[in-house]
Amino acid sequence: MTMFTKPEQFAAANKASVDAMLTLANTALASAERIAALNLNTARSMLEDGVSNAKAMLGAKNAQELFSVQASLAQPNLEKAVAYTRSVYEISAQSKEEVSKLLEAQFSDFQKQVFTLMEQAAKSSPVGSDVALSAVKSAIASATSAFDSMNKAAKQVADIAETNVAAATNATVKAVGATAAAAKK
Repeated sequence: MTMFTKPEQFAAANKASVDAMLTLANTALASAERIAALNLNTARSMLEDGVSNAKAMLGAKNAQELFSVQASLAQPNLEKAVAYTRSVYEISAQSKEEVSKLLEAQFSDFQKQVFTLMEQAAKSSPVGSDVALSAVKSAIASATSAFDSMNKAAKQVADIAETNVAAATNATVKAVGATAAAAKK
């Protein structure tokens, strides 16, 4: 009993596997490209901001003015760091989502192939083998249920993590803003 009864089926399965791998590779490369562009833009911005901030601090006439300038620079710098972190997180989350969709589709295709194979086996199996086929079908159903449960749990964890990242980011920005405002007084 083989999964592929015709060479065309084998070729189609191989093509589907290659297509899936290409999609996965393209997703990874697109994410790497976005991260590289983000890093380059962030480095350029940090250099420009560093020069501007140094000029502002060098223009201070006394220590109190220097501390005031430093405090006024803290909030924008933190907001940029938070925006960078948020962008990295969003790129990662989008990549994870694309990979998850691909894996779900692959699992679904595999499951369909197994069910087709089981039906073919049931048609050509000897009398009395229906108990074994039922056990295999039950095991496949259990594996599918476990996969679905695991997938739902992973999505819930991702949603909770995203909510926590957003809350922590907002709290940090507010805390630094309050500290900077207090330092100005």
